[in-house]
Amino acid sequence: MACDFFTVDSMWLRRLYVLFFIELDTRRVHLAGVTAHPDGAWVAQQARNLLLMLGNRRPRFLIRDRDAKFTRAFDDVFSSEGTEALVTPVQAPNANAYAERWIRTVRAECLDWLLVIGQGHLDRILRVYVEHYNQHRPHRALRLKPPDPARPRIHPEDHPPRCTGVTYSAVCSTSTDELHERIYAPYEAGRAGDAAAPWPSRLSRSCRSPRAHLAPAPRGRPGPSRCRSGQTGTTARRRPAEAGARRN
Repeated sequence: MACDFFTVDSMWLRRLYVLFFIELDTRRVHLAGVTAHPDGAWVAQQARNLLLMLGNRRPRFLIRDRDAKFTRAFDDVFSSEGTEALVTPVQAPNANAYAERWIRTVRAECLDWLLVIGQGHLDRILRVYVEHYNQHRPHRALRLKPPDPARPRIHPEDHPPRCTGVTYSAVCSTSTDELHERIYAPYEAGRAGDAAAPWPSRLSRSCRSPRAHLAPAPRGRPGPSRCRSGQTGTTARRRPAEAGARRN
């Protein structure tokens, strides 16, 4: 297990400190807490809370840096449970690479896109992201599986996709979490007054081809183009005699 601090500045220019732990074998992240004043007593209390959360599971080693906030009381909490604290060399962040990489991940995927109002807001944001990271986000080291899946994953070969036909629409769904797609045919809702008629018959009332009104007129007789259904694609121009008769 590894632990580290990182800082977040709020929109009111207040610096907040975040303490987290990450399990190296499962990549599961535990958010310890958020505070503006991380003293030794607060850090030691977060270590006790973590051990209570782990239950009977006890890490063998704890990797941390030489930050002054990690006091002797912090190490004594883990040593009393049989966990040895491994201190990284001076100015060697690569020695705690797993924790440093998670800091980069949470900044790139979450914190860089939000404005933090205060301590409570930041705590809520990080807890939602940690839940997403542990239960849903795939990880390369785990063969694209989440560290702590919320429910057992269903394999496609055990439950093949099934397609059910719906009137004038096609609905295809699978039992996997990765794919759930619905495809609806056009003109399903229909126009006003044509709800009872199916959409193929409604298309027969007008040009079935969307480009029918662009077809050139036959040679020798000018006039509007016609589609296969016999209806004109464009409105014919009225003759001058008919127009004058209607005016009278």
